[in-house]
Amino acid sequence: MKITDLSEKPDLQGPRSGAQTGRARWLIFGALLLTLSAPAQWITQSISLKAGWNAVYLHVDVSYDTLDELIAFDASNPIQEVWLWTPTPTTMQFVQSPQEPVDSGSQWASWKRSAAGGASRLQRLIGNAAYLVYVDTNTVSYTWIVKGKPVAPQYQWTTTGLNFLGFPTMPNEPPSFEAFLSLCPELQQNAEIYQYPGGELGLNNPARVFALRTTPVTRGKAFWIRSGNLFNRYFSPFEIVWSGNNGIDFGQKLGVRSFRLRNLTAGALTVTVHLLPSESPPTGQTSIMGTPPLLVRGSLSTVDLTYAFTQLATTNSHSWMLPARGQNGSEIEVVLGLDRSMITSAPGELLAGVLRFTDSLGIAQVDAPVTATAGSSAGLWVGGVTVHQVGEYLKTYARSGTGLAVDTNGQYIVTGINTNLGAVGRPFPLRLILHNPEAGGNAVLLQRVYCGMDANTNPVVATSESALNSYYLAQARRISASHLPWSRDNAPWSFDGPLALSSTITATVPLDFNDQAANPFVHTYHPDHDNLDSKFAAPLDQGAESYSVQRVIQLEVVMPGEDFASRTETGQMLSGRYSETITVLGLPRAGNTNDTRVFETRGTFGLNRIAETPTLTTVP
Repeated sequence: MKITDLSEKPDLQGPRSGAQTGRARWLIFGALLLTLSAPAQWITQSISLKAGWNAVYLHVDVSYDTLDELIAFDASNPIQEVWLWTPTPTTMQFVQSPQEPVDSGSQWASWKRSAAGGASRLQRLIGNAAYLVYVDTNTVSYTWIVKGKPVAPQYQWTTTGLNFLGFPTMPNEPPSFEAFLSLCPELQQNAEIYQYPGGELGLNNPARVFALRTTPVTRGKAFWIRSGNLFNRYFSPFEIVWSGNNGIDFGQKLGVRSFRLRNLTAGALTVTVHLLPSESPPTGQTSIMGTPPLLVRGSLSTVDLTYAFTQLATTNSHSWMLPARGQNGSEIEVVLGLDRSMITSAPGELLAGVLRFTDSLGIAQVDAPVTATAGSSAGLWVGGVTVHQVGEYLKTYARSGTGLAVDTNGQYIVTGINTNLGAVGRPFPLRLILHNPEAGGNAVLLQRVYCGMDANTNPVVATSESALNSYYLAQARRISASHLPWSRDNAPWSFDGPLALSSTITATVPLDFNDQAANPFVHTYHPDHDNLDSKFAAPLDQGAESYSVQRVIQLEVVMPGEDFASRTETGQMLSGRYSETITVLGLPRAGNTNDTRVFETRGTFGLNRIAETPTLTTVP
């Protein structure tokens, strides 16, 4: 249909071809795929409707259910028809006047209550989209309560035709068009605005808006707007440019995400963000176990080159003061972190919330989703130990006159042994290789490990090269720890628990006195250290020429440090205190005991997860 004010302008829309109709359907289908696969957090949008036709703009995605379920099967809902505006890039520029929704040859996709049961072309409601909604004429007014997933605003603007869209204004006391457009004088001078007052379509429905001072920019309401040749990017006093398609999603691995925040006004502007918990999900949707523990990255310290941070919780807010558009600092990068050390949910469980941005002018409210999935510590962890303390073994002897006292056997008399820990002259490095299974299993310590692809080209972490696909050995890696005893079968040593934050786990690494491959006391070709008698025939006992060694290794995983990087890297990096007790076993004594000597070492360790494969393939 034509509007009187635009009747002198030709409507170049014309019937759409079958190819164009198919393209629009693929756009709808693609949008639904994106929204249906997104993590879920929930918020309610309330929309006031009148009898007849209403223009609606959804700031939430409702594609989790069909319109039949949401509307048709609710007898108290008076909505009879829903029409989705589906312009395509090739045809949107030709729209010169507000269109009457028609089933064929148009850029509309429709749902009708009379066709409930899957016969309508439009089946689900997506966010960031404008709709025409027809309400039964017997209904004076109706508040449509729509629960959906908040979507970050995304707008497309054409300079050669009309745009059908809504604005993210405050739901309570929205600004007038005059106040709203005063922040963008160029758009204010050129904008032609049309709205639907309700009732049946006709010459005055939709109607041109002339009373800009008294017409509110109501949140959830859609308007037709044209600005001539002016390209517009002003939809609120500030703009957020997201690094992803829709808000912030940390997934199961990420600890840091960012976005850009811009002031679009000619004056200074303060933008504030609140973290809101998600509403309860609809029946059948993924349960939400809590709100993600967020951090806002602060300034860089020139002393230790670490970033400070501010916690963003549901009990506080965070603000940025942005200078006027075009001035230095009017656009900033905001870096958000996820403090995974504070997540207590089981691996795979969903945490979700809503980031609500408002401005100091009280004009806009932008809601964006923030989600995270509780991660697992399963996988291959490789890192190093820095040994900085060792236990001394200093004997104190009795003195007799000017010399040392001896006993009746002629042995020096020992009065004490100092085994206190002392600092080393230079820190000593050791390599750690751990594999952590899924929940319920204990971590293991490895002397060497092989990472690559298996016979089916799937990632594999194995104890032997034979588990790797020979065609991809060039991309495979072997990692080894030379300080641990080598064995042919490369059997791992089990810790007494899983590797996790705040855990303390212990593993025992034995080394037999007659281990020709790994015991450093055994020299196979040296007659004094080969564990054989003088005829090289009979083996000798433990302690005669070599010793058994028992290493008890303990890892104490500590909480991350008080800086941004430490808090956000917890999912992929762990650190803590290392201690090791080395017991050297010698000749047997009376009473079934052995002559032993014990050494202690202390240090720190750091581990990085280099593979998330939860299963260690052991090859005999």
